Amino acid sequence: MPDSPTPHPEGLLADGIHESVRPGTALLRLTTTHDRQGILDGAWWPRSRQLATELPGLISALTERLGPVTRIGLDSGAWDEMPTRMTVDDRVVHIDAFSTGDGTALVTRGDQDYFSLLVVPPDTPPEAARAAMAEAVRADNPKQAVQILVDTHTGQVHATDPGASGGRKF
Repeated sequence: MPDSPTPHPEGLLADGIHESVRPGTALLRLTTTHDRQGILDGAWWPRSRQLATELPGLISALTERLGPVTRIGLDSGAWDEMPTRMTVDDRVVHIDAFSTGDGTALVTRGDQDYFSLLVVPPDTPPEAARAAMAEAVRADNPKQAVQILVDTHTGQVHATDPGASGGRKF
């Protein structure tokens, strides 16, 4: 992996981040501009529904690029087990569970700086996952995560989402 960019100040993203966390692991893409004008700030494609396996790599990558992550909110129905906190790189990260099923992860950096990531379901075919991730990181993206997942045939979200109609659970 190339040298790590220096974490950017509150509210900004590093420019040009499009890489996997490590070869063979979950993919992470962040928007290529630091002004954060789109609805989403990036996309994450975990390889499994095992949060204890997937989350440390994501948090390490985000911390390296954005600064310390203090909290992450995830859809409780998308994971096999969900702890309330996890220690990653000697830092405690609090994990909030929500059941909206909207296909996002809400990342808190510092006290109040939030980033929103599209979460692509692990069993998504590569072509659909790449399309969803590319849409999520477009600077002018007007779509919410759930709409991107539907439009790219990535999968359906929880039945708690009023727009969901059958399909697999996310």
